[in-house]
Amino acid sequence: MTEQEVQDQLAKLGTLRAAIGQAIVGQNDVVEQLLIALLAGGHCLIEGVPGLGKTLLARTLGQALHLDFRRIQFTPDLMPSDILGTEVLEEDHGTGHRAFRFSQGPVFTNLLLADELNRTPPKTQAALLEAMQERTVSYAGVTHVLPAPFFVLATQNPLEQAGTYPLPEAQLDRFLLHVRVGYPTEAEERDILMQTTGAAGGQVPQVMTGETVLALQRWVRDVHVGGDLLGWVNRIVRATRPGEGAPEVVARYVRWGAGPRAGQSLILASKARALLHGRLAATREDVMALAAPVMRHRLLLSFAAEAEGRTPDDIIAAVLRDVAPPAA
Repeated sequence: MTEQEVQDQLAKLGTLRAAIGQAIVGQNDVVEQLLIALLAGGHCLIEGVPGLGKTLLARTLGQALHLDFRRIQFTPDLMPSDILGTEVLEEDHGTGHRAFRFSQGPVFTNLLLADELNRTPPKTQAALLEAMQERTVSYAGVTHVLPAPFFVLATQNPLEQAGTYPLPEAQLDRFLLHVRVGYPTEAEERDILMQTTGAAGGQVPQVMTGETVLALQRWVRDVHVGGDLLGWVNRIVRATRPGEGAPEVVARYVRWGAGPRAGQSLILASKARALLHGRLAATREDVMALAAPVMRHRLLLSFAAEAEGRTPDDIIAAVLRDVAPPAA
């Protein structure tokens, strides 16, 4: 790809950011990580207390992309067939012949908003596993291919809140990034009050097609990652696993560390961040900026960590300090 082609595509990303900014006040880091997950071809889990605009952010992205967009509100009574689809019996009134036909569920879309994913039991959560990993749905022995691009954007409330079910480790590992949404600043909250209590805003413009998204995802794969950086990412991921040579903080506070998929995700996310910032090579800064969103949901902490108030982000920060980066 030429420099001009890169600049043309990056201009479209800038337009996409501006379109999202018409409805979302602040949250620049959250928006950037959301776009990184989209460019890397992964899925994104957004966590925050109710009322911080998680659903609005996902819906705004769906409006700005010229893609098929569907939303599923996850509730305790939701069933797997409500997500994947089911077979219905149809009769040909001319011949009287009856046959089963698969009726596709809302998962057959480009952008799926799984709203409050952790408010439904694990049985229903697991319905997304194959779709997120393989981009297919298997039903009654037949495999159905999902449309491309396919991007799951899930929101969840903190587990301490009533009516939530912890996501299984296998489900969490399917998400490229775990993004946390915090409270807005005083100035941002003032702007939110002004925008949401006056006249209704206009429709968010559609600024990017599915073909452009697929092209950008292919370009992300071509972004360069040096051997030294690749080795550093490998050492970071391996340092999160308790065992011989693990940092003291990991040996004390971590039960299970990140698996190989964490390294793959960190490399891809770093490539996507580099392209988003107009670079054709990933750097140490890309890795350091994304280490926590990539790995915070892939570490299982010990009871000692919970008792002492340690978080996955604390462990990741300690690992980054312990594992020396390559030379600039």
